[in-house]
Amino acid sequence: MALYIFSDAHLGCGTPAQESHKLAKITELFELVRADNSRLIILGDLFDFWFEYKHAIPKEHHTILTMMTDLVREGITIDYVSGNHDFWMDDFFIRHIGINLHRDTLTLEYENKKLFLIHGDGLAPGDKGYRFLKRILRHPLNIWLYRKLPPDWAIPLAKKVSGSSRNYTAQRDHSFMADYEQYARDKIAEGYDIVVIGHLHIPVRKELNHGLYLNTGDFISHFSYVHISNGKVELRYLK
Repeated sequence: MALYIFSDAHLGCGTPAQESHKLAKITELFELVRADNSRLIILGDLFDFWFEYKHAIPKEHHTILTMMTDLVREGITIDYVSGNHDFWMDDFFIRHIGINLHRDTLTLEYENKKLFLIHGDGLAPGDKGYRFLKRILRHPLNIWLYRKLPPDWAIPLAKKVSGSSRNYTAQRDHSFMADYEQYARDKIAEGYDIVVIGHLHIPVRKELNHGLYLNTGDFISHFSYVHISNGKVELRYLK
């Protein structure tokens, strides 16, 4: 059984043609997972925006939700680590699909290796403004207030804000690469063998202090993912 890890598809952010292309690539990845009877980890930002009301979810994501449901029904384990565009998850993925939902981080042992996985938003010390905004957006009172908005108003508003956030992040992520590498070094020093981060949209595989740091890249332009099996840790691409 192999381990597949990918992130940052930001479904819903592109043109119809771009979204169709991303779904085709995700379908291709899911077929690889299915063929290997493997475990799949989604390391955040599968969606450009996700918000759950008590009785409603964004209907545009019906296709990908059905695809994940089919994998789970076939016995595939799926773990979902929340990112900065999909942290407003409630219990839908757990109760109605059977996905294991993890807030911010996931640690596990796989093939006698200790793995630390995190989406990675706000890790850079210089990203103080975002960390302050993160506390506001995730405050339970603000989430409760946002749920009072009708979905037909709230979802378009959130998409606009999400797009601005994505563009802002994209302009700064290259300058944060060294900070993410240092974060991985620190985790390896704590005893982890493999550290996997997303968020940057920049594929990375680098050996650090007897450990390994990987960034999953994205499923927008790189279509990159991490593959771990039989002692091999690879950064792969869907051509």
